[in-house]
Amino acid sequence: MSDHTPAPPAAWPLVALFTAGYTAPYLLPTVVGRLDAHLPLSPAQAGLIGSILLLGSAAAGFALASRIPRHGPRPLARLGLLLAVLGYGTAAATTVLPLVIAGAVVGGFGSGTATAVAASGIAAQRDPHRTSSLGLLSVSATAGALYLTLPRLGGGHWLPFAAIALIAMACWPATGRLGAPAAGDRVAGDRAVRGRAAAGWAVRVRGRLPYPRAGMVLAGALMLWSLAQNALWGVSGRIGAQQAGLSEVTLGIVFAAALGAGLLGVTAASALGARLGRAVPVGAGTALIAGCVVLASHAHGLGTFAAGEVLWNAFYPVVLSYAIGLAAALDPRGRWAVLVGSASSLGVACGPVAGSLLAEGFGFPGMGLALGGLLLAVAGPMAAVALHVGGRPLTPGSVRRRGGVAAAVLAAGAGTPAGSVPRVGAPELEVVELAGLPARPLRLAPLRVLLLAPTAARRTREPAPARRRAGAGSR
Repeated sequence: MSDHTPAPPAAWPLVALFTAGYTAPYLLPTVVGRLDAHLPLSPAQAGLIGSILLLGSAAAGFALASRIPRHGPRPLARLGLLLAVLGYGTAAATTVLPLVIAGAVVGGFGSGTATAVAASGIAAQRDPHRTSSLGLLSVSATAGALYLTLPRLGGGHWLPFAAIALIAMACWPATGRLGAPAAGDRVAGDRAVRGRAAAGWAVRVRGRLPYPRAGMVLAGALMLWSLAQNALWGVSGRIGAQQAGLSEVTLGIVFAAALGAGLLGVTAASALGARLGRAVPVGAGTALIAGCVVLASHAHGLGTFAAGEVLWNAFYPVVLSYAIGLAAALDPRGRWAVLVGSASSLGVACGPVAGSLLAEGFGFPGMGLALGGLLLAVAGPMAAVALHVGGRPLTPGSVRRRGGVAAAVLAAGAGTPAGSVPRVGAPELEVVELAGLPARPLRLAPLRVLLLAPTAARRTREPAPARRRAGAGSR
């Protein structure tokens, strides 16, 4: 089998889809705030509409987790963008409440479809963390620009919905590149596999999901993690306006600065890469986010509120990028990435309602304490999953998949031939799948054949006259 060195991965179509899918959750505070201010809705009802929107996004991920490899990414991505344009466009074009809700549901399903296709493609990249970091950079920059622009364009609930629809429309040309095989695709091997991959990851997925317990723990923990994040994010506008006494323009500047801090955080995470592994950024970052949530919820002025929001948004995308990379590492085919992302979307969907109910029942400070405690509770399981499946070098020969750094150090000790074991932290060897080989059962050779095999081998190495003499003597 000849060596195949892939070209640099073309990640920009996945980044575009990621941006189109994540713009709605990032704009959730202004969507909920404008629904509350410009439609006959209470704050809890406006938060419920935001939750319904995000629930449609989560439903799309759960429905499409096993169908993306079967149908290919291009038709599903175009379907998702089309639903997003139609749904959010309908919600922006009318003030009839049932139509606004229906448009939010359809648009949320479209956003979730685009996110699921992007997650599946990111998991197939050679460096999923790098691609997810680029996606978070893109969506943070887009949302930050919108937070600076929308307050200056006037009031009305239609503006954020129209902005999300326009972004989905602008990302449509990127779907034309999804039919080509991803350059960093891990589905490699013979011509048959590469030919099927050229259809757009349309390789039949067989077998059980790897790491089932770790995947379930990560999905549950990330669902609660996202619930806590978006419970605060959904009411951050109300905290700034009612408790900190800020205007909408000032709030927009604070949110834009917070998303700018997120850009810096993701850039730092992308530069840091895997130097610290995944457990430290996920566990320690979640603990820091818990402190920022408590700080922002107790704010009574511009300084405290801005500090809490900026620091929180600086750490949030860093932890999210490592969590997405961790989900992609569980299954290179992207199934766990889609399922974990859908669980996260489910938590995002429940976030606005949970934040509104906690704020109405315990006030903003009590809500912050409850959410901070929840984040501290899930930091441990997420770090444990990262320790279990992340950052293990696969060395040839003596070091097994579960050996880790300790086994690599042991294998590189005294008595090991120089050059036979790669350095600690070397990248894992890719597993090449061979398609088209006949599936024949393994048959054990009879004992007589195993015993006579060395004699037969020696006879084949002897000259022809010697074999004839040996045969004559035996007769």
